[in-house]
Amino acid sequence: MLRNFNESYLFFIGVIVLLGVIELCFRLGRKQRKPADEAHKTHISALQTALLGLLALLLGFTFAMSVTRFEARKNLVLEEANAIGNAYWRSQLIAPAAREKIPPLLLEYIKAALELHDAENDAARFDAANVTTRRIERQIRTITAANADNPPAIATIMFIQAINEMAQVNEKRRVALENHVPEPVFYLLFIVSIGAVGFIAYGTGLHARRRLTSTGLFAALIALVLTFIVDIDQPGTGVIQVSQESMERMQKTLESEL
Repeated sequence: MLRNFNESYLFFIGVIVLLGVIELCFRLGRKQRKPADEAHKTHISALQTALLGLLALLLGFTFAMSVTRFEARKNLVLEEANAIGNAYWRSQLIAPAAREKIPPLLLEYIKAALELHDAENDAARFDAANVTTRRIERQIRTITAANADNPPAIATIMFIQAINEMAQVNEKRRVALENHVPEPVFYLLFIVSIGAVGFIAYGTGLHARRRLTSTGLFAALIALVLTFIVDIDQPGTGVIQVSQESMERMQKTLESEL
């Protein structure tokens, strides 16, 4: 569900919710200020420290998860572009009847692969692009088999190996696009963030000191970090995106060869 929201909306919603929690907890702490003794204040301070440590641990863990997935997707773009290029150059060594039909199919394959990236959050477009890549793979294999010698030449075998590698990389890239940080992790982060800022505000209420600027800034920073993690976990949308330059350069190369 989070991936269907614009990241800027998530940021502002997070800030508003956290500021609301700060105000409510401050008032609660101020209301209980008189009966609160030093032991109670010490206990609240200890809970603040524990929750902030837990929040820092969860943020670091989740950030590492999202960055790891981002790097994997970025590397697979280059790997797939190289696999397609390898398939194209090997196609120049097979039978002339098949050689002429392969480059247009590879060009269509690249366009489908780019569509796969752009349609990450659109299930219908994503599935359609995936079907297109599988159809092209079958077409290339059928054309190659129909024009192959018996037994097949070494060049034909090498080309088939390149097509198999291309299909394997495409599958790995599709899986990487679908592999996100589990949404329950984000919900847990949000809950712990609410608890952390809530106890901070409650502690300031016990001391009758609002400190709205510092706690508000802390809430905004937490919301910003959460939004950043969600954004980097969505490679096809948002501010931080996986570059498709390698695929686009390969597309231009094939277009110039046709």
